[in-house]
Amino acid sequence: WTIRNMWWNRGSDNEERSNRNPIFFVLFLIALILTPIIATIIQLAISRKREYLADASAVLLTRYPEGLVHALEKLNNNPQPLRRVASSTAHLFIDNPFKKKNASWFVNLFSTHPPIEERIRILKSM
Repeated sequence: WTIRNMWWNRGSDNEERSNRNPIFFVLFLIALILTPIIATIIQLAISRKREYLADASAVLLTRYPEGLVHALEKLNNNPQPLRRVASSTAHLFIDNPFKKKNASWFVNLFSTHPPIEERIRILKSM
């Protein structure tokens, strides 16, 4: 809507057209591209924080953090990655079904769950 409005309300005289700064339009396009990416990163960060909260709630409920640590270690030590997994259903798994270890910080920005090693470390500190 904003781009259409800018296009149709360009002004009729040349002086008004020359006063327009094209940098504003470029910055607007950059913001238009970056906003959904930033929103996705925030959404995924909230999802990871909720996983930590779920772990803490499980510890409060069971009063047995070692049990959750052992369960997460079993998930982490599974030697065989799944053979047939669609990327569209990967977010439904507790652990990454593609088993790419040592992911970079950039890859972790776009993950829905925190690394299991990090979850185990936090649970052991409880």
